[in-house]
Amino acid sequence: MITIPYLTALTTYFSYGLLFAFGQFRDFFRKIIDWWKASNLHGYAPICLGLEDFYIRRLYLRIQDCFGRPIASAPDAWFDVVERISNDYNKTLKRTTKICRCLNLGSYNYLGFAAADEYCTPRAIESLKKFSPSTCSARVDGGTTTLHTELEEYVANFVGKPAAIVFGMGYVTNSAILPVLIGKGGLIISDSLNHNSIVNGARGSGATVRVFLHNTPSHLEKVLREQIAEGQPRTHRPWKKIIVVVEGIYSMEGELCKLPEIVAICKKYKAYVYLDEAHSIGAVGKTGRGVCELLGVDTADVDIMMGTFTKSFGSCGGYIAGSKELIQYLKYTCPAHLYATSISPPSAQQIISAIKVILGEDGSSRGAQKLARIRENSNFFRSELQKMGFEVLGDNDSPVMPIMLYNPAKIPAFSRECLKQNVAVVTVAFPATPLLLARARICISAAHTREDLLKALEVISRVGDLVGIKYFPAEPKKQQLEEGRVKLE
Repeated sequence: MITIPYLTALTTYFSYGLLFAFGQFRDFFRKIIDWWKASNLHGYAPICLGLEDFYIRRLYLRIQDCFGRPIASAPDAWFDVVERISNDYNKTLKRTTKICRCLNLGSYNYLGFAAADEYCTPRAIESLKKFSPSTCSARVDGGTTTLHTELEEYVANFVGKPAAIVFGMGYVTNSAILPVLIGKGGLIISDSLNHNSIVNGARGSGATVRVFLHNTPSHLEKVLREQIAEGQPRTHRPWKKIIVVVEGIYSMEGELCKLPEIVAICKKYKAYVYLDEAHSIGAVGKTGRGVCELLGVDTADVDIMMGTFTKSFGSCGGYIAGSKELIQYLKYTCPAHLYATSISPPSAQQIISAIKVILGEDGSSRGAQKLARIRENSNFFRSELQKMGFEVLGDNDSPVMPIMLYNPAKIPAFSRECLKQNVAVVTVAFPATPLLLARARICISAAHTREDLLKALEVISRVGDLVGIKYFPAEPKKQQLEEGRVKLE
């Protein structure tokens, strides 16, 4: 868990308090002015109540130019960002014809497949001509092509499971699957920092939900023991089933899941393991097979493996991999399979081609080179940021590295200053993170060259000094150390 420096927490609370106080002050006068105006509601309750959209009106709109920036090219190592202007203090933003060429540190393009690829792109184009952009049908109707069947076989083999099922959207993969797997009388034990798709899926299931401290196996065991001893609420009957839900790499923290310990605890208490590998599949492990390969966990010990194709594979959609009985059951019962339009055929072909490149089935070693480069780039960039004095979250080998900002004023300052110097970064704040823990989330790609990374480090260091987010003392450079030794001699 993140320990906030006392002074930083104090100034952050003060900044939010100031924004809240002035926002309430402005809302008070707004009510007085609106009271004199004729209402057009005619008895209807207002759709947006004051407190419900207070954060959007008084905080978010001030800095909304830092979010949702439109791009005009493929999300490669460098991409084109469309400039926007506002004539009403950021309430509305208008796109201009100006385009800024920026270094991309925000996209989930971990292996570089999001841009044109010599192997994947021609095959995706060919599938577009053969199958069209969409099946215009659900999987159980006319939405299953030969590509969908082939994709499911490739995914199952790639992750090391007997069978798999694919969906057209990664978010839905979690939110639609969990209510099918478990319901009333069941228990979901979820990591406190799991993705919103897992949170919504757990809530929609009707099962009892309990949370354990982020990535803390000892607390997970404590929660499991207490819940097994107590049983279901009121009746105290044994739980029908227990599912522990964790992520391979946590997208806002960049941390690797302590999977070996969690699997051992779940085995001990006979609980199922649900692993979300959205950010880890394809990005970590010697052959890109995710945290199981990286941490030496047998995939047979993970009951349900979930992942998305939107990161390492340069496509869209998600998958669930497990036993043949589980996948067959999901095909009969999951709404995302029964009612939603199937994944686009060109997108399916893109994933198949990307997996072939990773496995070397394209006849080259590009896949191995990409995996080596993403690991090298990630570890180099992380270590350099830490040497500069930034507070960087996450573990080695993870391509996600959050830089802590904390103060609300530093969110737009960091984002805007980086953009001025042609570096595009993603800043993340409440409600995606806790109120005090705003951050800039850097995503590294195999497409980045060493020159790209050095430019990014130079800009981020300069902006970090300007904004004041180097919370630790920087390590002295080699040249300074050598000069110091000379003086001593």
